[in-house]
Amino acid sequence: MKQQRWIRAGWPPIVVVILVLLLWQLAVTWGNTASWLLPSPLKIVTEGTTDMPRVWMHTLATIKIMLIGFVVGSGLGLVLASVLHIVPGFKAGFYPLLILSQNVPTIALGPLLIILFGFGVLPKIILISLVCFFPVTMATLDGFMQTDRMMYNYMLMLGASKRQIFFKLELPHALPFLFSGLKISATYSVMGAVIAEWLGGGQGLGYYMILQKSSFRADREFVAILVIVALSLLFFWLIALLEKWIIRWNVKRSS
Repeated sequence: MKQQRWIRAGWPPIVVVILVLLLWQLAVTWGNTASWLLPSPLKIVTEGTTDMPRVWMHTLATIKIMLIGFVVGSGLGLVLASVLHIVPGFKAGFYPLLILSQNVPTIALGPLLIILFGFGVLPKIILISLVCFFPVTMATLDGFMQTDRMMYNYMLMLGASKRQIFFKLELPHALPFLFSGLKISATYSVMGAVIAEWLGGGQGLGYYMILQKSSFRADREFVAILVIVALSLLFFWLIALLEKWIIRWNVKRSS
């Protein structure tokens, strides 16, 4: 039954994508559109296959800084949310600054980070971390605030310490919210990595796109876009699988 529901829910978008690609191919073919202006889907696939070794090399470079930035930013977001929740007065003082930090465009921070830290990997990781930490922080804080108050008061009556309440009740309860933030950060990390590579560097999908733009290779630009989309979907799916495993394990252990 679950498989049938999945098939019924999954086939409409697949059909739409196939129709769009078919119309795209026919429009380019019948309209005699120049390939440097708008390549056909077949041209994009062919070019992606031909240039796959170089695309794969740049993809690995993007994955490397993406994962490092995601881990650092998500870890920072979890720690920051915990501190704001546990330490009295911290949330009132730092919460407005947390909101203001997201009003600065990411692409505007890149040049400043390059001036401060040079053209190495460090400014890229910082930029990705800044993109990733906010969704995790906000989602986890929301999870802490949604803790069951009856269970909270019950644990207080039993004499549980703040540390015990946090690790036994508040943190497990916030796990679904935490993973919601992680899934958002997973897609943001790919975007942040590409933007960081646009601003400086000698490898990665962002750098690859800049090279192809200078050469008016729209087909290779589309190849890079498809790889970026695939990375975002794959990373989101992996986080969703991890959520399913951890939340199920946590429920079984608690019961």
